[in-house]
Amino acid sequence: MVSSWSRPHPPRRRGASDYAKPMSEPHVESAVVGYAGVDEILDGLAAGRWTSRDIVEQLLERVRVLDDASSAVQLRAMAAVAEDALEQATRLDQERAAGTVRGALHGVPIVIKDNIEALGLPGLAGASSLRGRPTRDAPLVTKLREAGMVVLGSTNLSQWANFRSPRSTSGWSTTGGLVANPWALDRSAGGSSSGSGAALAAGYAPLAIGTETDGSIVCPASLNGVVGLKPTVGVTSRECVVPICASQDSPGPMGRSVRDVAALYGVLTGEDVPTDEERPLRVAFATTWGANHPATDALTREVVEALRSRGHEVIEREVAVPTPDVHNDELNVMLAELLEDLGAYLANRPGDGVKSLADVVAFEAANAATELPFFGHELFLMALESGGRGAERYQNARANNLQWAIDECLAPGLDGVDAILAPAYGPAWKSDLVIGGHYGVVASCATTASAIAGWPIMSVPAGLVGGLPVGVALVGRANDEWGLLRVARAVEEVATWSPHARPTWRAPSRG
Repeated sequence: MVSSWSRPHPPRRRGASDYAKPMSEPHVESAVVGYAGVDEILDGLAAGRWTSRDIVEQLLERVRVLDDASSAVQLRAMAAVAEDALEQATRLDQERAAGTVRGALHGVPIVIKDNIEALGLPGLAGASSLRGRPTRDAPLVTKLREAGMVVLGSTNLSQWANFRSPRSTSGWSTTGGLVANPWALDRSAGGSSSGSGAALAAGYAPLAIGTETDGSIVCPASLNGVVGLKPTVGVTSRECVVPICASQDSPGPMGRSVRDVAALYGVLTGEDVPTDEERPLRVAFATTWGANHPATDALTREVVEALRSRGHEVIEREVAVPTPDVHNDELNVMLAELLEDLGAYLANRPGDGVKSLADVVAFEAANAATELPFFGHELFLMALESGGRGAERYQNARANNLQWAIDECLAPGLDGVDAILAPAYGPAWKSDLVIGGHYGVVASCATTASAIAGWPIMSVPAGLVGGLPVGVALVGRANDEWGLLRVARAVEEVATWSPHARPTWRAPSRG
C-alpha cells in the first residue's frame, strides 16, 4: 500500500514505547495543547472543545516558562512572540462563530523563522544591525494569515542563516543566544532553522516555517525529530525574506508529521492536498551517501527493509558524491550571490540602517563585542571580494555545479524511481561556542546536489540513536513535492518513530 493522506492509523512501530513518554515534562499544564497535531486542533475547534484563544494562551505560557533565559530549560527557540497573537486568535474565533472559515488551517498557530518579515515581529536574521528596521508581511506570511492561521511568533536561528563564518556554532545569534535541543539541552538544534525545529519538538506550535539554502531545514528537522520540507527553489515566495543566494534559497514547511507538513505546504502554494494514489513506491537507497555514523546508517537500513516489507521496491544505487571541487564551486556561487542578493534586500528594506554587505561588515566590526564574540565574519569578507555574478569565477562555478548536480548526480540517481533515500544527519552533536559547533562527520551527502540544483529535499524522523533523533533524507525531482511527500508518508508509516514522540529534556552531561 502506498502512503495515504487519510487520517493516520497507528502502524506497528518497533521501539516506540521506549520514547513515546518523556522522561520529564517541564510544563505539564500546556503539554496536551503543545503536542496536539493539526487534525486534533481542528477537531477541537470545530467541536467547541477549544478556542483558538485558549490554545494560544497555553502556548504563550509554555513559551514563557521554557524559553526565557531565567527558566530552568532556557531553550531560546523563540526570537519574539507576536504582541497581537491573542487578538489574532480572538478574531478568528469570532469568524468561526459567525460561520466564516478562511481556509483549511483556520485557527491553527504557526511560528516563522526570524529571517522572514512579518508585521509586529523583528525579522532580524539574528543580527543586531537590523534592529529598529520596520517589517512588512512577507507574501508567504500573507498566505498564512489568509488561510486563518495565527502567527504566534518568530523563531531564533543561526545568525544570517549560518553563512557568516566557517567556524560558526549552529543555532547561535547575537539577538537570540544559543538554541538548545529539547532532547538533550547541551546538544545542537541544528541550523540554520534551529529555533523552528526546536520549537516544534518543544511543543510551542504544531507548525513552523524554516528556510534552506543547503541543509537548513533538513538538519534541524533531523536533529529535533520533526518533519521538514525544502521545496523546489521558487515554489514558495522569497520576497521579504533575508537572503543568502537566489539560486538556492527556499522557505519551507516544518511540522511533527508528514500529514501536517503536507497541509501547510498546500497553504503556501495554494494547492489542494491530492487524493490518495494507491501504488507501490520505487525508491533508490543511496549506498554512497552514508552518515559516517554506524548506528545511524544501520537505522536507515532498517527503514529500507521495512519499506520492502510493506511492498515498496527499494533498489540500492551508488549516487555521485560531491568532491572538494563541487563544494568549492558551491561556495563561490553562494559568496557571489550573497554580495548582490543581500545588498539588494538591505537597500530596499524600509528604515534606516545598513544598506549593503559592506555596511554590515563595518557595523559588526564596530560592535565586535556583541556581534563577533565567538567567531568572525570571514565569509562576508570573502563575498566582498567575489565580484558578484559578473565575475568569470562565478559563472564557471555555477555551470560546473549544475552539470555535476543534475547530470552526474540527480538525473541518474532518480532514474526510474520516486525518490532517493539516505540518512540525513547523525545524532545531535554537542554545542560549543568556543571551538564552533558543527556536524563534523555525522552527515550524509544528501543535501548538496538538491541544494545546488534547487530541487526538493526533506527529512522524516527514522528513530532514536543513543536517545537522540535521526532523520531519513528524501530527495525528489523539481516540482514533485507531492510525490516526495507520498514517499515521506510511507517512511513515516514504517519508521520506529511516532509523531506523538516527546523530547526527553536531558540536562547537560559531563560525558
